Amino acid sequence: QVQLVESGGGLVQPGDSLRLSCVASGRDLSRYYMAWFRQAPGKDREFVAGISWNADITKTADSVKYRFAISRDNAKNAVYLHMDTLKLEDTAVYYCAAPSVPTLVVDTASLYHYWGQGTQVTVSS
Repeated sequence: QVQLVESGGGLVQPGDSLRLSCVASGRDLSRYYMAWFRQAPGKDREFVAGISWNADITKTADSVKYRFAISRDNAKNAVYLHMDTLKLEDTAVYYCAAPSVPTLVVDTASLYHYWGQGTQVTVSS
């Protein structure tokens, strides 16, 4: 079975940086579009960023543009989220996800099939 495991979350202050990692096992996802979502307390899960298999397509939500960047290393079956200038409103559980088929390039959570357990990012002063 496919397993996605996120890591790198933690407690930081506003303005700090973090790098989240997601490593897949059980299947080679190098040809899949991959994405990061987040869910803050009391709010819906929202799209953060996505990247195609060869990184020719990258997408980021307006709320994180110019602050967050997504990348991947297919040799390691991994995807990363580089987060700079973190704000209080970035506090959330961050999830790594892959769609049901590799050709999907979407930002809708319901179209994703594989999910990690999430990693907590807390930004507090």
